[in-house]
Amino acid sequence: MDKRAFHTISYGLFLLTVRDGSADPTKQGFVGTGRDTGCITNTFMQITTTPNRVALGVSKANYTHDVLCSTGRCNVTVLALGTGFATFERFGFQSGRDTDKFAGMTPARAANGIAYLPENACAYFSCETVSATDMGTHTLFVMEVTDAEVLSKAPPLTYADYHAHVKPKPQTQGKSGWRCRICGWVYEGEELPPDIICPLCKHGAVDFEKIQ
Repeated sequence: MDKRAFHTISYGLFLLTVRDGSADPTKQGFVGTGRDTGCITNTFMQITTTPNRVALGVSKANYTHDVLCSTGRCNVTVLALGTGFATFERFGFQSGRDTDKFAGMTPARAANGIAYLPENACAYFSCETVSATDMGTHTLFVMEVTDAEVLSKAPPLTYADYHAHVKPKPQTQGKSGWRCRICGWVYEGEELPPDIICPLCKHGAVDFEKIQ
């Protein structure tokens, strides 16, 4: 199988935000620290219009995933062309388990009480979980859209735009091993462990390529 075929599928890039403690504290698995956090995802799409429902894929390695499972509510910001790499560093390359991703920021807040990012954004959606399906490394959430707002007329940032114009080119001269296609992290070794998870972006072995 030529796994490069998957890279031709069109994707956008989105900021998924949640808030610890925004659900019933008696619910099993409740997190409950009253703190905003979020992560980057590329899997968000409309699946029905009546009712308005979307599909959202989230890696289980993300703390945001755990909070969403607990609270069932989130916002999704559609990132616009022009979003800088700093946004991806803040929300994609560190964990909300030990980092306040909103430190030093004053985010906007939707009616559901959850933060969203108005800068460099096309729109945001407020969503509530209808169902969650275990997909192995990820959970696929079907979400009901409870609110939405257009934030700008800027075109959305695609995954292809990110790789071509936003993500810094990795410096691999003199290195051998395997490079994560998503963030550029390098695993130095001749054989790539089949169960490897990138420590930065949390992607698995399928997203690594041999450094030539």
